[in-house]
Amino acid sequence: MREVRVERLGLRGDGLAADGLRVPLALPGEVVRGPVADGVLAPVEILEAAPELVEPPCPHFGTCGGCALQHASDGFLAAWKREAVARALAAQGLAAEVGPVRVSPPRSRRRAVFAARRTRKGAAVGFHGRRSAEIVDVPGCLLVRPELIAARPALAEVARVGASRSGALRCTVTLSEGGLDVEVAGGKPLDAGLRRELVGVAGAAGFARLAWEGEPVATLRPPAQRIGRARVTPPPGAFLQATAEGEAALVAAVREGVGGARRVADLFAGCGAFALPLAEAAEVHAVEGDAAMLAALDAGWRGAEGLRRVTTEARDLFRRPLLPGELARFEAAALDPPRAGAEAQARALAASKVGVAAAVSCNPASFARDAAILVAAGFRLGAVEVIDQFRWSGHVELAARLAR
Repeated sequence: MREVRVERLGLRGDGLAADGLRVPLALPGEVVRGPVADGVLAPVEILEAAPELVEPPCPHFGTCGGCALQHASDGFLAAWKREAVARALAAQGLAAEVGPVRVSPPRSRRRAVFAARRTRKGAAVGFHGRRSAEIVDVPGCLLVRPELIAARPALAEVARVGASRSGALRCTVTLSEGGLDVEVAGGKPLDAGLRRELVGVAGAAGFARLAWEGEPVATLRPPAQRIGRARVTPPPGAFLQATAEGEAALVAAVREGVGGARRVADLFAGCGAFALPLAEAAEVHAVEGDAAMLAALDAGWRGAEGLRRVTTEARDLFRRPLLPGELARFEAAALDPPRAGAEAQARALAASKVGVAAAVSCNPASFARDAAILVAAGFRLGAVEVIDQFRWSGHVELAARLAR
């Protein structure tokens, strides 16, 4: 048993003692006691509580591993996420105004990954437990859309027919205009018999689409997403912003960031979350490493009305960033890279004549590194917006404009 004072929160939302000991479900300033194993103090007995401690609103908090910070007040979480951005900027010698946090409401996550496993009595469906492979049922989840929670019995049936005896399925469920879009990984090999059973399950559940290891096995309705004026049908399991509210905030920030630019490069474009709205006022060249996502973007653009020209290019921007000469025809660039950031592309932008970069990031540290490259080349970092699509987690997203 050890007794420690929690000094700060780590990136995952766990409390940290002065010596780096992790203390899950504890807040800065609290004095706690508990057993220690593998650098983690748990379970926690709170001896002195922090004033920011609140009663977690979800009945599953503590056993479910999906949320890390429901025991902290909303005001504390917002301040902590703003501070995380400011600290990341300061580490690179940057300073900027960090605006208020825009938090997506409860029950707004339109995409979630459920675990599903066969059991002797049927199947278990839910989220993994805290620091555990156990699957916790979450009928009262306050994070995701109710339509996703209601899919649990159907996912149990998917597990019953398609899961092996030893492993858990990874079921990515996305709410679309046509209904639930389900992509399953980790199951039995797909043969004719399994395909027939899965088609039956999808039909009974009313899924818009059911895919197995990326291959569609049943499509009852197009699992389309409305992106600006376009309807886009992403490939199975494709990346999508976590909430409609968060996506709207990010799109607004990118639109404002590129300003009146007439020609825009959308880098790490995905299925067009920014390219298609930007095409309402500008010609856009969308670059993305996944050809299937670009095909979905292109089809959505061709089926929409009132959009300017959108061209696409499948390209790995980590290995082959757009070079200064290729960027010469653009007035602005939009960037939304994965967590690793866009260091190579930032260096090419810094050496180009592009005057404006509208940047979106899910990692303040890699954003600050890339922004510092641009600032050293003459760009100025404007105000940073913090957009929280991952309520009650340590995840931080941001958007900012950099202009020469």
